[in-house]
Amino acid sequence: MKLTRRERQELLFGYCLILPAVIYMLIFIGYPIVYNWIISFQDVTAKTLGSKMREFIGLKNYKAVFAEATFRQSLLHTLVYTVGCLVIQFSFGFLFAVFFARKFTLSKYIRGFIVISWMLPVTVTALVFKFMFAEGNGIINTVLMSLHIIKRPIGWLLRGNTAMLGLIIANSWVGIPFNMLLLTTGLNNIPGDIYEAASIDGASGIQRFFRITIPLLKPTIMSVLVLGFVLTFKVFDLVYVMTGGGPVTATEVLSTYSYKLSFQLFHFGEGAAVANVLFLCLFLVALVYLRTISREEVM
Repeated sequence: MKLTRRERQELLFGYCLILPAVIYMLIFIGYPIVYNWIISFQDVTAKTLGSKMREFIGLKNYKAVFAEATFRQSLLHTLVYTVGCLVIQFSFGFLFAVFFARKFTLSKYIRGFIVISWMLPVTVTALVFKFMFAEGNGIINTVLMSLHIIKRPIGWLLRGNTAMLGLIIANSWVGIPFNMLLLTTGLNNIPGDIYEAASIDGASGIQRFFRITIPLLKPTIMSVLVLGFVLTFKVFDLVYVMTGGGPVTATEVLSTYSYKLSFQLFHFGEGAAVANVLFLCLFLVALVYLRTISREEVM
């Protein structure tokens, strides 16, 4: 189909508008990804980082990384952290969304107050929760001791069996408002006429919830879960500020392990390999999500 002169001008104008965004993506996102893949197949250390002639070693970096017990632990910790956060965030976020979907006095103001935790920088949240879980004068220990639940202060972030729990609680505090906002939008987009028709037909509240709300909210739920998985799986700042991957390697995740390999041990090739594993995990999740969405559109 031949375009008219006006249509060609509009198309060219549209390309000019998106050109700055494309250039930005290529420079600040595309180039680092490609460069990271390149050095993952090379012997890049502190000595060879500035050298133009780097030895190509194929998959040796990946083999070395997969042979490390710390890598396997960090992968497991990342999965545990992600699943734990998603369960808490989505559960409470959905409950809040259903609650605030009802019209009542001060609902907007209360919802806005809850969103403050999501708007705060993650580093600020991490520092706040680090102080709250502190062994000496942390508010968590103070409250639990005043209620006689514990007899002496507990080093929540200093124990391997409780440090991960502290991270999950901190991240969930940030993620619950995010889930609530998206799910509330999805609930508000469901036509009220459908609920009225179901009520006339004699459907109970539970039947309306499982037969109307959940099916119509499925695309929103999928989007919330995928976005939550991506944002949680690649966590770095929260873990780095609160525990630094410790104690020992109890809270080591893929992002912090990649950082330590690259900028503390100066094994840049192995650090890039770990980062690429993280990238592939997120890429696979995105592919599954896109395939699911495309199937629903076809149906």
